[in-house]
Amino acid sequence: MNSIVPIRALGAQHRERVANHLLALTERDRYLRFGYSASDEQVRRYAELLDFERDEVFGIFNRRLQLIAMAHVAYAQSEDTQSCAEFGVSVLASARGRGYGGLLFDRAVTLARNRGVSMMFIHALTENTAMLKIARNAGARVHQDGSESQAYLQLPPAGLDTRMSKIVAEHFGEVDYQLKKQARQFWSLLADMQEIRQGVQDGRHQAAE
Repeated sequence: MNSIVPIRALGAQHRERVANHLLALTERDRYLRFGYSASDEQVRRYAELLDFERDEVFGIFNRRLQLIAMAHVAYAQSEDTQSCAEFGVSVLASARGRGYGGLLFDRAVTLARNRGVSMMFIHALTENTAMLKIARNAGARVHQDGSESQAYLQLPPAGLDTRMSKIVAEHFGEVDYQLKKQARQFWSLLADMQEIRQGVQDGRHQAAE
């Protein structure tokens, strides 16, 4: 992938977009993402319970501001495991094959290192070969236990490079999102103006008849 892909941090104001993204996953993709065939109600419940203050949630938007890929880094709450985090990712079928899963994982590693995390966990079904490939490529150790796999990736301490890359990436993602938002508003305005013009023209034709 040659071009830079903007990745935007998500907050509570994006909860509905997150839910819509997960609901748009195919039945198979839901199964791979959650480890079971999640119903619409269970997906909505997951989105409702996301803690944007504690965890890191981020994703990739297309030009229509549809969330086409997202990741969730869940941080441990207890003091004994505060240096650990778990990574989960989902990509819409229409956006596959572009390396988004790997890009989101790289961002997750940067964010986790900046939070002092030394061990990243990835819990996935053994048949989720795409997720396990991302983990292995990053150097993670993968342990298989029947239908489930657990990957462990030891992270080095954060440095100036990781902190700066986080700042630059978040700024780039925010600017890109705002530009797409403005473009969408502009095209919507043009469409409304076109409707108004068409209405005026129709009115003139009717008056002339």
